[in-house]
Amino acid sequence: MSVPDSPSPGGLFTVGESLALLVAPRGRLAQQSALALRVGGAESNVAIAVARLGAAATWCGRIGDDGFGELVLTTLRGQGVLVRSIPDSVSTSLMVKEQRSAAVTRVTYYRASGPGSRLRPADLPERDIVAAGVLHLTGITPALSNSALETVHAAIDIALAHRVPVSFDVNYRSALWPADTARNVLLDIVRRVQVVFAGEDEAALLLGEVAHPSEAARGIAEFGASEVLIKRGAHGVLAWDGAVERDMRAVPVIAMDPVGAGDAFAAGYLAEKLAGETAERALLTAVHCGAYTVTGFGDWENTPTRADLDLSDAPAGTVLR
Repeated sequence: MSVPDSPSPGGLFTVGESLALLVAPRGRLAQQSALALRVGGAESNVAIAVARLGAAATWCGRIGDDGFGELVLTTLRGQGVLVRSIPDSVSTSLMVKEQRSAAVTRVTYYRASGPGSRLRPADLPERDIVAAGVLHLTGITPALSNSALETVHAAIDIALAHRVPVSFDVNYRSALWPADTARNVLLDIVRRVQVVFAGEDEAALLLGEVAHPSEAARGIAEFGASEVLIKRGAHGVLAWDGAVERDMRAVPVIAMDPVGAGDAFAAGYLAEKLAGETAERALLTAVHCGAYTVTGFGDWENTPTRADLDLSDAPAGTVLR
């Protein structure tokens, strides 16, 4: 897959931390004799998934000048993502994923003082953001450091100044910061963006307990977002655009690995919006992307191409000939 040297107008731009990923086969980490080496990171997962659906995608971030960093960059470019990387003297961040059972996955991060925490506004390539069709951010990056938070707001400043829509996945990680601290920071971002993705638990973090996803979507929209999507896992998604509420069921599948489903969902939605599709079509693609992704393993490895989308609701035992 060829990657352009300059951003394609109207594509996705995202900034955040990508990490090297060590994956343990099913069972306890201490009992493994070998680990698989891969790449992960919420923002880069979305960029890869958007590129697989045929839209242009650019990822920006700091990467350690080491073998893990080389792996990250090679992987992203190999998946068709345009990379704007800033070499850093500290080691590339690392996460370890254990598939403890069919139902339980444990993820451990080694990212304190990593390259992602050293992001700063000067790292942003302004022309890439100006050329984008959407700027996509997550709640992980602002949790890494004050300078990373400043970078998120600087990216939003550029986007809003040039009328580039901003998408934000709340993506709250309790291991990174306490809920009381996160709530105010995340709300400051939510007030500035046009599209918000949130799980039901994340909506409760922002608003307090709410009785129904419909109430959660409307409550978040009151902060200013024009599109709010409440992700409900196996129950599907509820979306509110200020005029129409859409409640779409999830595609029933046999889930193998839940990690990356939310990123694939966001990518499916944004890819269709970039293509000028309707909200209904964007939701449908998002749901199928999330469903397809969990039927295999990996943070991004099983995100679908356009050709794969029809397979997301194929019955168990389907054989392609």
